[in-house]
Amino acid sequence: MGTEGADFRVIAGRYRLQARIGRGGMGVVWRASDELLGRLVAVKEILADDSLPEDDARRRRDRTFREARAVAQLRHPHIIVVHDVVEQDERPYLVMELIDGCSLADRIARHGPVTPAEAARIGIALLSALDTAHEAGVLHRDIKPANVLVESGTDRVVLTDFGIAQVEGATTLTETGSFVGSPEYTAPERMSGVRTGPESDLWSLGALLCTVLSGESPFRRDSLGGILHAVVAAEIRPPVEAEPLLPVVRGLLERDPDRRLGAAEAEWMLRVYLETGRTPRAPEAPGAPRGHRLGMGRPSKPVPHPSAQPGVSAPLSGAPGGTAEAASGRSSTRAVLVVALLVAALAAAGGSAATLFLNRDESGGGGSPGGTATTPSTGTGTRPAPPSSTPVPSRSGSPTPSRGPGTAPSGYRTARDPAGFSLAVPDDFTRSPQGERVFYLSPEGTYRLGVKVGTPEPGGPQAVMRGQAADGQVANPGYRDGRVTPTTHAGRPAALWEFTWNGYSATEGPRHTYDLCWEESGRLYDVWVSAPVGKVREAREYFDVALDTFAATPS
Repeated sequence: MGTEGADFRVIAGRYRLQARIGRGGMGVVWRASDELLGRLVAVKEILADDSLPEDDARRRRDRTFREARAVAQLRHPHIIVVHDVVEQDERPYLVMELIDGCSLADRIARHGPVTPAEAARIGIALLSALDTAHEAGVLHRDIKPANVLVESGTDRVVLTDFGIAQVEGATTLTETGSFVGSPEYTAPERMSGVRTGPESDLWSLGALLCTVLSGESPFRRDSLGGILHAVVAAEIRPPVEAEPLLPVVRGLLERDPDRRLGAAEAEWMLRVYLETGRTPRAPEAPGAPRGHRLGMGRPSKPVPHPSAQPGVSAPLSGAPGGTAEAASGRSSTRAVLVVALLVAALAAAGGSAATLFLNRDESGGGGSPGGTATTPSTGTGTRPAPPSSTPVPSRSGSPTPSRGPGTAPSGYRTARDPAGFSLAVPDDFTRSPQGERVFYLSPEGTYRLGVKVGTPEPGGPQAVMRGQAADGQVANPGYRDGRVTPTTHAGRPAALWEFTWNGYSATEGPRHTYDLCWEESGRLYDVWVSAPVGKVREAREYFDVALDTFAATPS
């Protein structure tokens, strides 16, 4: 580690600080020597903040001791070991085991996203650790890549930084008037103040899995208001890289905490993936809540349901499917969350965002460490969510649409096409009619946005898409991984066809296509986008904006 930032102070007559190895929102972590026992340790020093009122300074000090008490009662190979907590010059120090390695945040920043198998291994370790913590009545409340260490040599995954943990029966400690946590990894029910339970940590783990697989959080946006909206109300689209683990990710990112995937279920599903290469559906007993409450004991390992087969899990909340009663319950919950979102957004607009959240550390804690925004800029507003290989849920279920027919976001223009429709396309896209199809092409033709207007056919949109998929190889060389999924668009039955193919030449390379078909006003509309497989994030944005702004017009 060297001696950069070395201090060499001796704390409590025993721990000699050697080098700074990390820094967070509240303090510095030092590599230190325990001169009594002759071993290396990590010492977390809580830095003084003279700007804080006396009460807040006391809360910060109490928070350190709270972390020590929370972790000291936990014994698990994937949870950091706390050796001691000491005080010197009225400043607390937390003495922990020294992990020779780096955080997941640093690992992603240096080496990029991990493989699905590695993500599954990380998920299993963290689920096991959380299960132990929850059984002991401890909520972590800040699961994110910066708070997960990976030990060099062994690749052991270690959950650390219980600084804002909540212990059953203890009073929650926060700074005055603030919410403590990392918003991109915070569950919607915690964000809104409705409730906090073990399920909230599992949501955070779902977001973390998306981050380690793709390089950035699925809720990353350019503003606090954008993050709040993404977590609480916007359509959730896991990244395409999460496809192999999609049933787990979707289950953990279920907005209704009572329907969220439990730790034991998720761990079992990830183990099945490591053994078979395929992730099964989540086993569940009808009417039984998932997960477990604090202090209620460990749930038994799930027994696979006879009908459980490898495949894709049910749609996320707000997607088509489910009973009317369940949909009604989700709508009520969503309404409460949206109200809380608006309150939080107003507070942020008033300039108090810095105190609303955040424990953002220098490595991007609370953000997606090392991730780079690959989506083209659309101004200062909320950036559309990352893409996924999941069906496009009904857009009519969105509580507050961000745009509508004819409304082009910044960086786009409204194209009123003589073929009888209008939609928003990027400013630099040019129209290129090709027979019965109209294309809007990016410079060099990297992105191709196509629209076809026809007459309804027997069987509706699903039959049309299935017919095209059956002939996929004819029009799309190297056609593979194709699937047609029933969904809705603007409240109308629709079908989504998604596939990968080789492109029209070796120079062009493999491409990925999203294609949505629906009927409206006696016409059949087919809208699609095609892009290189390495640029599907941008393609999905163009696709979503086109669909969100699409309107039929007189030809």
